Amino acid sequence: MSTVNKNVVSIPALMNELFKPDWFGGAEVLNSKVPAVNIKEDDASFVLELVAPGRKKEDFKIEIDNDLLSVSFESKKEVAEDKEVEKVKYTRKEYSFSSFKRAFTLPESVNKEAINASYENGILSFNLPKKEEALPKPKRLIELA
Repeated sequence: MSTVNKNVVSIPALMNELFKPDWFGGAEVLNSKVPAVNIKEDDASFVLELVAPGRKKEDFKIEIDNDLLSVSFESKKEVAEDKEVEKVKYTRKEYSFSSFKRAFTLPESVNKEAINASYENGILSFNLPKKEEALPKPKRLIELA
């Protein structure tokens, strides 16, 4: 009877993980507390969607510095425990702190002045319109002289 090590990772699988493409230069999601991101592209724009349910839009900090779009969030909350503190009796008290920061390198084709964001149904969505010169040109018919 042979034993099998279930923690063995095959070389091809390891190589795929190491050299995985990283759209827009965003960090890979290594921790489940970092929100996952979808990036879509059409002829006129990119749409970046970041899943962050249960948050308030006021708690997000969004910055653009040169070609770097940064999104961060921070929240703190307390839960009670069985101790008396300042005339308040806690049955239990636990501190909770959650935060994240994701940064994305914007392509040169994005019009940084026209970027807008919205937060609805737990999805933080960015519309990243392309510059006029990056838009596809319509076909044109060339007549023979």
